[in-house]
Amino acid sequence: MDANLLENSIADVLTEALVGVDETVFVVNPAPETVEELVEVLSPDGGPTVRLLADGAVLKDVMDDFIVGSNAADLIEAGRLELRTYQNGDNTLLVTADAVAALVTAGGRAAAIPTEDDEFVDGAYDEYAGAWESAEPYNLRTPAISRVRETLRESLGPEAADDFDAMLATLETARGDGEGLDEVTISLLVAARNRELLYDVSKWGEDIGIASKATFSRTKTRLEEVDLIDTEKVPIDVGRPRLRLLLHDEELQELDIDELVAAAQSSLAAA
Repeated sequence: MDANLLENSIADVLTEALVGVDETVFVVNPAPETVEELVEVLSPDGGPTVRLLADGAVLKDVMDDFIVGSNAADLIEAGRLELRTYQNGDNTLLVTADAVAALVTAGGRAAAIPTEDDEFVDGAYDEYAGAWESAEPYNLRTPAISRVRETLRESLGPEAADDFDAMLATLETARGDGEGLDEVTISLLVAARNRELLYDVSKWGEDIGIASKATFSRTKTRLEEVDLIDTEKVPIDVGRPRLRLLLHDEELQELDIDELVAAAQSSLAAA
């Protein structure tokens, strides 16, 4: 960060700013969009460790999106990202041992404006290193996306895992707020498309930490009410029959993944 960076987006600025950096980087007081972009540009396979000091409400809002939260969890497990809550910042900063840069957006573009003044940089680094030590860790409960994929493939098979990935790829957000489908709804639609048992998908979801079996059951009922899925009873040797999940009708069964997502969003929004 030895010169001003002017790019089309925060993601581009972050990418350029972190190139070649191999020490710890503090990202201080980021806006929600900056947190999202940071998770997108970081890689679990290499690069600096980023220590993110952010308002707890910002972290909760951003991480409630399963797409962001599950990728952040991957980065945390790889040692590339650490999250702590911090509420004293006025500016969005990137801080390393060698430079401090302010992140600024204006006129549809983004910039990182750095300084390498030794005294200022040393003081800022010490300040935020101290703030980090006293900050509360943020407990991210979303499972890592790599673990979700691996366990889904083991539990429901490769076709279901591929459908899950394809469904996520069509969405900009996965938080079930009317703009996207949440992770439980996605899991149930994938299971229905592959004629899996409710017991199997809900057990997998509870074991991996996506949601409880009760949440899966409530969401299944809602999807039945809007004519997206049906169930049929499957007898077992001992105990009550289990329920196989099915898409509601032949028309839904013939849809491609992106068409099924659109149909689900439309049905849920109209309910």
